[in-house]
Amino acid sequence: MTLRPALLASLLLLGASTARAAGRTPYGGELRLAHTGPATPAVPSLADTPLEATLLGLVSRSVCQLTPEGQAAPALALSMSRPFPQVVRLVLPSPAQAQALVQAWARLSSPEETSPYRALLFPLRDEGRRLSATGDTLELTLAFPWPDQERALCHPTLAPPRSSAAALGPFSSASATAQTLEARLSWPPGRPYLDTLRPRATDERGLTRLLSTHGTQVALGVPPDPGSSTGAALYATYLAWSPRRVPVDFRQAVENALDREDLTRLFVRGPAEPMPHLLPSALMPKAAGPRPPRPPVPAGGRQVTLLYDTDNEDQRAVAERLQVKLHDQGYTVALTALPRAGLRARWAKGDYELMLHSLLLPPVPGPALAVVLDAAGRKDLLGVELPRIGALPDAAARDARVRERALVLAPSLPLLPLYAQGLALRAEPEVGGLVFDAQGLPVLEGVWLAPAPVGGSGGRR
Repeated sequence: MTLRPALLASLLLLGASTARAAGRTPYGGELRLAHTGPATPAVPSLADTPLEATLLGLVSRSVCQLTPEGQAAPALALSMSRPFPQVVRLVLPSPAQAQALVQAWARLSSPEETSPYRALLFPLRDEGRRLSATGDTLELTLAFPWPDQERALCHPTLAPPRSSAAALGPFSSASATAQTLEARLSWPPGRPYLDTLRPRATDERGLTRLLSTHGTQVALGVPPDPGSSTGAALYATYLAWSPRRVPVDFRQAVENALDREDLTRLFVRGPAEPMPHLLPSALMPKAAGPRPPRPPVPAGGRQVTLLYDTDNEDQRAVAERLQVKLHDQGYTVALTALPRAGLRARWAKGDYELMLHSLLLPPVPGPALAVVLDAAGRKDLLGVELPRIGALPDAAARDARVRERALVLAPSLPLLPLYAQGLALRAEPEVGGLVFDAQGLPVLEGVWLAPAPVGGSGGRR
């Protein structure tokens, strides 16, 4: 039996009281997991809802994981260190995985890439496009001081694609469609407690039925209620527009029409909160500000098209609500649904008028601001803002600087924050060790099943 390191011990602290009473946390058993998500994309940069990131992370994990306290601890990587202030050294399980990770990151940071998550690699020299591995070791040289680089590398979208030779997670499957995941006994942080995990996709009605009949032990994507747990609300949705195609007074028209509290409460499912500022409240505490004066409603006749994600039901409902509210401001809004890959491709080309943009932000203010600035089409600001932030050695000072700049920059960006969401989870009583990491994702490799009472009919199998 593999002894687990301090990282996983800290992750399981909240759920280990029953196990301690029994003397040790039990290994073994099969966990039935139901969820409401669509088929998870194989490309991590497109699997960026909290639910999709959780499911993909079972079989492909980024080089590190953020503990609930926000500290980076190795996951895919065997170790992370800073031999020099401007160098981050990663040791991977094998030379093949080191090389495959180099290739995955080079694709993400290429000029043709259609993902705003490339901003997480911006502080690297050449933005990570010319990385090379020496055996199983990868050294990342920073272009400027950036103390938050290790924590940025923990983001789920920086995991290798499922099909990559570098893909490695706490569980393994025989194929992309396999219904049963097996514990990876050689998982570097320590093998999962479970032997197997059986995911099952269903709709909301099916999820409710499985919960009521005890047909599943863990449900992901459930509506929040007193019996559910919720991760940090870091999945942020914005309304983006093209300054070249939309009138300059569009921002004011949206602000006049928009009630974020109403929008979030009535049209967004699951745990969500209004987002009045550029970053969610988990990263940027709410600050009251004066509402801009309302100008006259513009004349009618302005026609625009709003793009949204086909697989995101919340985006569909919000798009329809914006269509109604903007009509009162003189805009006729046509709605067009696109697959996420197509949506990101249109974003990268600037080929849109209006677009709903949802992003899984890092739980660290600096890297989160970098992603948002890139998503706003202002990659030019990264080279101005990030070096000034990174020059501050104190983490609290960096975070304060980020919040200050977010307030200053927000009015000039063609990006309006709407709401932020977290992932809700409900579990049966026999499931122990369930905690969320700093990214707001459940740590399923730390789950264990309580043994059945002696002579009882309950159990874990």
